[in-house]
Amino acid sequence: MKLIRRLDQEIVDATPHDQRHVQALLSRASGATSCSVSWIRTPPGGGSPEGLHVHDVDQVFYVLAGTMHVEVGGEAAVLGPGGLVLFPAGQPHRNWNEGSEPTVHLAINAPAPDPDVPFARPVG
Repeated sequence: MKLIRRLDQEIVDATPHDQRHVQALLSRASGATSCSVSWIRTPPGGGSPEGLHVHDVDQVFYVLAGTMHVEVGGEAAVLGPGGLVLFPAGQPHRNWNEGSEPTVHLAINAPAPDPDVPFARPVG
């Protein structure tokens, strides 16, 4: 397993900024067993592709850039750079970008999601 990893900036730069971009930094496919980490850019007007949804694992978002709106446990909040939100396993949640600039965040999932099980299940 490669222990030191880097975001593939060439791929990020080649993806239009008006498109959502997800880059797995750590996953079961790369040898991780206890968690997964992804770098995600969400364009203005974008958000959780599934809308309100749940996961079988805990999920943590750490905002790196932009402004992210979140809803979890019936509570809504707005997070900027340095903001963190926990979406507990089984808790309905969603995120979206109402700003004019892309939002960039790290998504950390623990334990590492089972690749044979759908990751997100829509609610409602």
